[in-house]
Amino acid sequence: MNSRQRVQQALNHEQPDRCPVFASFVPEVVEKLRAAGAITEPDIGVFLGNDMVKDCVGMELSFYGAPFPEYTDAWGIKWRYQENEFGTYTEIVDHPLSGDLSKVDSFRVPDPSEDSQYDNFRAMKERYGEEKWIIGSSQISIFEAAWYLRGLDQFFMDMALEPDYVEKLLDKVMQFSLGASRKYIELGADMVWFGDDISMQTGMMMSMDMWRKFLKPRYAVLFSEAKKANPNIKIAYHSCGNCQAILEDMIEIGLDVLNPIQPTAIDPVMVKKRYGDRLSLFGGMCVQKIMPFGTPQQIQREVERLKDECGKGGGYILAPAHHIQADTPVDNIMAFYNAAL
Repeated sequence: MNSRQRVQQALNHEQPDRCPVFASFVPEVVEKLRAAGAITEPDIGVFLGNDMVKDCVGMELSFYGAPFPEYTDAWGIKWRYQENEFGTYTEIVDHPLSGDLSKVDSFRVPDPSEDSQYDNFRAMKERYGEEKWIIGSSQISIFEAAWYLRGLDQFFMDMALEPDYVEKLLDKVMQFSLGASRKYIELGADMVWFGDDISMQTGMMMSMDMWRKFLKPRYAVLFSEAKKANPNIKIAYHSCGNCQAILEDMIEIGLDVLNPIQPTAIDPVMVKKRYGDRLSLFGGMCVQKIMPFGTPQQIQREVERLKDECGKGGGYILAPAHHIQADTPVDNIMAFYNAAL
């Protein structure tokens, strides 16, 4: 059984030969891993044992831009690098749609049909398409895209006080992910991946009434249009935090795969028991505590627990609950893969 078959079987809620595995990494971790060994594979995750490869376009690419230390992305958002003891990360320092509501009328999203932005996907598909499960991602799809442009506090105020404005802005920004998903499907993706962080570790960022008014109908469009383009496409969705409140609604509108099952916020085993016959899970390995601060033995035990309790009967992709962060030792990363494989 190759990786592609393994993932397909798991997402069909059938028991594969082992749990499919996937991890992604912040740039500092990629540098550490390459320095630790002779890795010539273009996709370092494939070298380590990933069963899936992922390409992304859109605002998801905005986090590590150029020049250093401050840059403006394709959406007009200004970012600045910040440093900590382990490396760098970026924060938004200017929201282009802050202030005057009329700015939205002249705002144009980047063109999702611009062909060259999919060159990396084509190369990835050519190299790995026979063996690996291929993901086309356009996360930061609706809600996050809107507040990155507007500002988080202000956008929440808009949701309460300016609903017509919110509808107009959301309809604009969702066109990128809509177009990108269609393009990925045209190019042969096995899965399209949407996402917005709509929850905190303690629960939703907004009321369910607001979520159902502004976001659910638009996710329904994204999902249904993807299924129209390819009825066999798998649809994944990412939200950090405890997003259990939306799961029945998301299953209703066609979601196949939930990521990342952040274990400090929501119990992966509970999600498997309650929703696992209708929803595949993707994630569950803690990057806040166990991956950076655990021992290799603790990591092995947690991987075995997740495989046993979430992987039973298929419907599970074993993965860290976010990119592996810069404070994670190489030995712990190798312990994750050794146990996973």
